[in-house]
Amino acid sequence: MLKIVLPSLLLLFSLPLLANSELENQVTNHPSPYLALHGNDPVAWQDWGPEVMARAKNEGKLVFISSGYFACHWCHVMQRESYQNPVIADLLNQYFIPVKVDRELLPALDAHLIEFVQRTRGHAGWPLNVFLTPDGYPLVGLTYAPPQSFLELLNRVQLTWNEKPTQLSKMARQAAAEIAAGKQSLVEERVLIDSRMLHVGLVTLALAMGNEMEGGFGNGSRFPMAPQWLTLLARHEQEPDEKLAELLRLTLDQMASQGMRDHLGGGFFRYTVDPGWQVPHYEKMLYNQALLSQLYIRAAEVLKQPDYLQVVRDTLDFTLEILAGSEGGYIASLSAVDEQDVEGGGYLWRDDQLQQLLTDEELLFAVSRWRLEGSAETDGGYLPIDHQTSSVLAEVLSKPVESIGKLERRVRKKLLDGRVARAHPRDTKQLAAWNGLLLSALVNASEVLNEPRYRQAANGLRSFLVTQLWDGKQLLRARSSSGALGHASLEDYAYVAKGLDSWNQMSDNQEKDESLVAQLITTAWKRFYRDGGWVKSDDQLIPGMLPERAIADGSMPSPSAVLIDLTLRQGSEAEQAIARLALRQSYAEVRENPIAHATSAGLLIDLNQDSSYR
Repeated sequence: MLKIVLPSLLLLFSLPLLANSELENQVTNHPSPYLALHGNDPVAWQDWGPEVMARAKNEGKLVFISSGYFACHWCHVMQRESYQNPVIADLLNQYFIPVKVDRELLPALDAHLIEFVQRTRGHAGWPLNVFLTPDGYPLVGLTYAPPQSFLELLNRVQLTWNEKPTQLSKMARQAAAEIAAGKQSLVEERVLIDSRMLHVGLVTLALAMGNEMEGGFGNGSRFPMAPQWLTLLARHEQEPDEKLAELLRLTLDQMASQGMRDHLGGGFFRYTVDPGWQVPHYEKMLYNQALLSQLYIRAAEVLKQPDYLQVVRDTLDFTLEILAGSEGGYIASLSAVDEQDVEGGGYLWRDDQLQQLLTDEELLFAVSRWRLEGSAETDGGYLPIDHQTSSVLAEVLSKPVESIGKLERRVRKKLLDGRVARAHPRDTKQLAAWNGLLLSALVNASEVLNEPRYRQAANGLRSFLVTQLWDGKQLLRARSSSGALGHASLEDYAYVAKGLDSWNQMSDNQEKDESLVAQLITTAWKRFYRDGGWVKSDDQLIPGMLPERAIADGSMPSPSAVLIDLTLRQGSEAEQAIARLALRQSYAEVRENPIAHATSAGLLIDLNQDSSYR
């Protein structure tokens, strides 16, 4: 239905602008670093809350929600081009109620709007911009748009709404109903789970989607997709498949050796824009460091690749040094753009910068070691990528192999010191869910690598979660220097409970949190499971955010699957019975697309094969 609305909007003409409204920018000095970035915009951004929808109903206006996050490159671009444009700001302030959302504080709302844009546009991402009717139903959505196109769309949306508010409200409600009906059509109350078929379907689909030349899935941008690869590793471990092992190994090798990884400072970027894994978007997210550390630890064991453990060390060492926050917790991210608004500027090298820092010998080494020559990958300079081995470098430089390591340490230190002045801005809020994921990774690394620093960091992080994000009754979504932020969601309860359970399982650990884990499990089921499905948040201000039988994996694993897995192992008998029922009721949707629901698919297979789940 909504696809009918969009073409009609593009046929209409602009309206003249009116005088400024009474709205004022509410995100100035906001404790969310992302929202605070928009505090000086001429747009009168409102902070999301019940007052927004009450005002929309009272004034009969559309709500314009713009959702993004601190590390997002195109969010910064659209702010500079559109939200700091006084003409666009006047239009937004007069005809709409503009709302700025930090998607990392409101993941459930963001996911709801992402689904709408995906269904109506065929693709979605950030910045995410959606118009809601006064009743709270999505009407039109888009991602980045150039300023002139955005200005034209704003005028046309308002003209159409001014002429046909009743008709458009009805269309929005009908579209939401159709989406809900489509989800319900997959529900099968009584179904026999065929774990063999699910295993075969999962592996077959992965191999069909896998790129045999480049690794990863498909032929577009490359995302880590850690939940999928972790599940496929488990399937290969249980039932070895050489073709699957080749795809796994190729993908992991590409992620570790090409442009998704910071080869000087450690850590992974969020994704690469090209299928060859060369050119990254330069966000560094805490959850990626946590999940990819776990992925490479498992892969080192399952695929018999001990060299992957060095990837783990580099990633976690970067996390502990650069992403460390206060009180033992860790911050959300580093921005994709540097202080000069250059994407990746702090990681890229120009010839003059290299020549200024390095001697001739060191420059020759760096150029050969990290491929810092030829056509620059981006306008900002060369991105260091592992290129030559020690033996090759020894021959190029006419030096003994044993001296190459010493030379590399000296050059690496110079380059890292030279990057300090170009460091990327930090989103300093500390999210419960992401820190829960990191706790699991640190515990795992401590046990596998036998590194005291990871155990020490896990101990500090456990204390942060227990004392700073748990108030004795409920979890907080995040903390900043100004205090508590946001409302905890399903993913917060699931990932924190999992992380604390991992801590509890660590051998000879003295400070255990069994009772807290049990309380988190119980609270999560009470708050987020209803009517046979899952809600990602119980703080819902708009309609249409209906319970889901199966929450798909995204950049992070399905929180419902994580909670079900933990409950089946640690929950009470009553909770385990509910968990088995909830997992079985997800089967129809998981079977429909096992890659999208890989974590749930793995659990369903185990449900039938593992007696401990019965």
